[in-house]
Parts: sequence; C-alpha cells; structure tokens
Amino acid sequence: MSRPSDYVDASTPNGSGREPVSQPVLGPVGWIRWAWRQLTSMRTALLLLLLLAIVAIPGSLFPQRSSDPNGVTQYFRDNPDTAPFLDNLQLFDVYSSAWFSSIYILLFVSLIGCIIPRTRHHWQALRQRPPRTPVRLERLADFRERTGVAVDAGEAVQSARKLLTTSGYRTEIYTQTARGGQESVSVSAERGYLRETGNLVFHSAMVGVLLAVGVGGGLGYNGQKVVVEGQTLVNTLLDFNSFNPGRFFNTDTLAPYAVSLDSFEAVYETNNLDAYGQPIDYTANVTTTLPDGESAERTVKVNEPLDIAGTNIYLLGNGYAPTITVRDADDRVVFTDSVPFLPQDTNLTSLGVIKVPDGLDTQLGMTGFFYPTAMRLESGAYASSYPDLVYPVLTLNVFQGDLGINEGAPKSVYTLDADGMEQIAGGDSDTAAIELMPGQRSELPNGLGSITFENAAEPDAEVVDVTGDSAQPETGDDAAEDAGADTSGAPATEAPATDAPATGTPAPGEDATADATQAPANPHGGDGTAASGASSTAEGYSGAVKRFASFDVHHDPGQLWVLVFAVLVVAGLITSLLVPRRRVWVKVSSDGEGTVRIQYAGLARGEDPALGAAVAELDRKHARELGLPSDDGAVG
Repeated sequence: MSRPSDYVDASTPNGSGREPVSQPVLGPVGWIRWAWRQLTSMRTALLLLLLLAIVAIPGSLFPQRSSDPNGVTQYFRDNPDTAPFLDNLQLFDVYSSAWFSSIYILLFVSLIGCIIPRTRHHWQALRQRPPRTPVRLERLADFRERTGVAVDAGEAVQSARKLLTTSGYRTEIYTQTARGGQESVSVSAERGYLRETGNLVFHSAMVGVLLAVGVGGGLGYNGQKVVVEGQTLVNTLLDFNSFNPGRFFNTDTLAPYAVSLDSFEAVYETNNLDAYGQPIDYTANVTTTLPDGESAERTVKVNEPLDIAGTNIYLLGNGYAPTITVRDADDRVVFTDSVPFLPQDTNLTSLGVIKVPDGLDTQLGMTGFFYPTAMRLESGAYASSYPDLVYPVLTLNVFQGDLGINEGAPKSVYTLDADGMEQIAGGDSDTAAIELMPGQRSELPNGLGSITFENAAEPDAEVVDVTGDSAQPETGDDAAEDAGADTSGAPATEAPATDAPATGTPAPGEDATADATQAPANPHGGDGTAASGASSTAEGYSGAVKRFASFDVHHDPGQLWVLVFAVLVVAGLITSLLVPRRRVWVKVSSDGEGTVRIQYAGLARGEDPALGAAVAELDRKHARELGLPSDDGAVG
C-alpha cells in the first residue's frame, strides 16, 4: 500500500526523493538572542548555582592564600612535586580564580536576566482588571449553586463583592447577556499575586547576597595576630602577623585602636574522669583603647567576637608562651621574650623555637618542647597528661652557627633550619638537653652564658640554678614522635591552632603513672605526677607561664547587607510557597420565576488543595449575608 501523495515523507512527483526541510537561518542577532534566552532561563540559573557549589569544594580541601597563606607555604614544602601543578590550576586561589569568577558572573547575569522580564510582566498583571467571568461556571471542578433565591440581584452581587474584597481579592463586576437574551451580573475576583511578588523578592535578594558578598570581600580585610598576655594588638598594617586585604581596600583607612591582652583564662573538665582535661571555656580579658583615649575592659570568647570600630575580633587559638632570658658569659641580658609555643596535641604539648641572633660569640638556635603537666613515658620521652600548669617542664636542644637571617630572606619564627649549624646540647651531642621549670636557670654549653625560664607569676623570686641536675630525656625527632608532636613547626605568620577537646584523656596520676617514671625534682614540692582530680590551677604554678591568644581581625562592610538580603531570601521563599494563586467568581442571574440563581466557582493557578473549601466557605458566608440558610439549595 502506497502512502498518500501529500504525505510529508512521500516522494515528489518527479521522483527526486524527499523535499529538504526548510529551516530559518539565524543571523548574528538571532544567535545572540538565542544565547541570551538560554542563559536567562531558570534551568540555566539552577545549573549554574549547582556548578558554583561544586567548584567551591576545592576551597575547603586545599589551603587558600586569601585566608591561610602559611598553609599554602607549608603545602609547597610538603608536596614539592604536586603543588606547582595545583597552583597552575588556581586551586590555592579558588575564590578569585578565572573559572570560579566566570561561573559567579554568569550566575549573576542569569539571575538578573530572569528577574527583569518577570518583574515587567508581574507589574503589568497587577495593573490589569480581573478576567471576565466564564459563561459556563458549572464546567469548573470547584462549583456550587443556589437556585430559587428570593433576593435582589444587585444586592446579592454587591454583598458578594464586599465579602471578596475583605478577603483580599481584587474584584470587578461584569454584566453578560447569554445567547437566549438572559442577562446576568457577576463578580470576578482574583488574589495571590503576592506569590509571584515573593518569588521575585527571593531571586532579587539572591542577587543582593551575591553583590553584598562581592562588595564586602573587595572592601574588607582579614588580619591575624598572636598576642601574649601583657602585649597589645594595634590595628596597623605593620602589627599583624598576616594581613589579607580585599582587592579595593585602602590600608590607610584602618580604624585606629589598640587591644591589650590582660589575661587569658581556660577552664578544663576535672569532675568527669571520662572527659578529664577537655576544655570547657576560653576567655580572653582585654582592654580596648580608642584614639580619644577612651578605654574599656572587654572579653573575647569562642564564637563571641569583640566588636570595635567596625571590626570583629575573633578568638582563634591559644597556647603557652614561656618567658626565656639568655645572658652572656658576663651575665648581661642579650635576649628576653615570651616565645609562643605551638600546641601539638590536646594536652598542649607544645613545640617552639628560640633564636638568639646577637649578643653572644655565635648565633644560637634552640628547639624545644613545653609540657604543662610533664610525665615521662617508658621510652624516656616526656609527654603532657593535662593541659593546665600542674607540673610544667621545658626541654631544649641547642644549636650554634649561622641562623641564615642575615641574608635578607624572610624566615619563620616557628622553624629552625639547622643545616650548617652545630648541635651543642641534646640529640647526639656530648651535652644533655636542657631541662627547666619556671624559676630555674641553666648554663649554656661551651661557656656561652646561661638561659633562664622565668616564673611569670613571681618575677622577683630567687632563681634556682639546675645546671647538670636534670637527667637527659629523649629529645629530637624520637621525643616528638613519642609525644605525638609535629616537628615541622609552622610559618611565622600562622596563628597557632586552637587546641581541640581531648576525648578520653586519662586523669593525671591514673593511666599516666602506670607507664611513667619519676620526673625531674620539683623545687616547689611534689613528685612530678598530678593527683587525680587536681585543680586546674595547681598551687605554685598558676600563672607561672604566660599564655597567648591568636586573634583574627575581620572587617566586612557588606556583612549587614548580607544579613538583610538573607532575611529577604527566606521571607520571599516562604511567601512564594504558602500564598495560593486563585480566581473566584460569583454569578447572579434570573431564573424567569421571580427568583435568582447564584453560582459560585473557583479556579487555581497551580496546586491549591484548599480551593474547594474556600468556595464552600464563600457560599456559606454569602448566604448568611443574604439571610439564607447556610445549606439551603447548595449543590456541588
């Protein structure tokens, strides 16, 4: 059987085969219009939003130069082969990379392209009259009717209009004449435009969030500073350990103020043995000073930043900063400072570096561990069994030689490059590592001078000379491994990490004493182990070692606007989900017997499961207004 001659696939009469399909040719303007429509479609906007979330993942997997420049340096040191390749992919600058910015800008344009035409259409819809009443309301699913009603038609229509207006509907009265010449009067009502308004507010607020984040990032800054008790943070560029300004931030506009760290308080769990030593609270007590000389005592806690001069100061981390004094052979002070030691575990076993570049016959470098509550393991290495000062011990390995700081290249204060230096104490040297407790002093090898571990709580107390009295512990890499410490240190500008809560840390004196041997002699009494349930401020050592706090100073001028737009996003979303879009009609017509017929009907624009109940409720209220029985003559 052959196909009809006019079938689309049929051969042409001359047998030349199928006729080619003629398609319109898109010129340059047509292709631009097509690309714009694709970009501004809601499907594309959702795809770009999902893609933006996916490409942001590397920002949490790799250290970023904008927030952790020292982490990037450390990553290059630890991964010299893969780091350059990842850097070429801009994985250390994810949020300022070309590919992330492209997606961000495309999403921004797509949202604007969606919003503008929809806003124009919505504005036109708001100004239009409600649509005319359908001729046959009975065809609608939600329909009710009353017949034989003895009321005036005009009164019934006005009463229905009043009810609908008070219910939030926009109303319009129409007069219609049916084919048979029968005249009817109806009220056309609609509401729910707030749903589309909420939708537009949601999308506009999303654009606002993107703008606020971009502007805030460009005009804001982040600065990190490690502050020891008794020291001051001044909000100037030179005082920060690291400073990350936005692209458009002017450092000359830094708000002038100073924040002094008066004291740092740490509270640890001592009652629950299963959680012994876990941190409960950290409090940095500070004094703020403004340019006019006004001072105030404030506090900074975890997740409770200090708000001052348009900046927020967050508490990031904390640890111990032993006060060290080095004297030459003639007992002249050549170095004295409170040196931050970086925590290596939950019990604050801490690693630090001391550098003495001047004042002695040779430059000195010392690497050491500080143990707030020292105990000796079976291997001979020390470890800390509790994060507070119960039995503090400082061990130091000493190197002499060139520190490499005279070459002009920046060096980290938390690491010591011992290549080319001679170890004169600890390790494989002939001299034992130096062990000190607060208020003790020891001679340096080769008659170079002496080193004192100052007691910060009793600076005027008599110093005890312990040269040669301490048994040499296992130090260096073996000690670090036994203590769970990281000997790599951290770059100079890196803020020490917050010590995380310990889980299942044994109470000092319980598991600790099971595999611990006698610690060095305690000049204040005690045997080197802390009793179970010991106070977090053991008598004799409370405040003996200063603590440091790591602060992050954050300024974001778009922060408030982000909050405002975020609230609008939520409000717009809730409105667009909860407000129904519907149309309702009430038609009054004569039935030819001196009475009227009243019809009620509704139509939903989308899902509206409550529409039927709304039409029924309108029927009942209208009947009460007209003085009719609520169910008299009502049919579905």
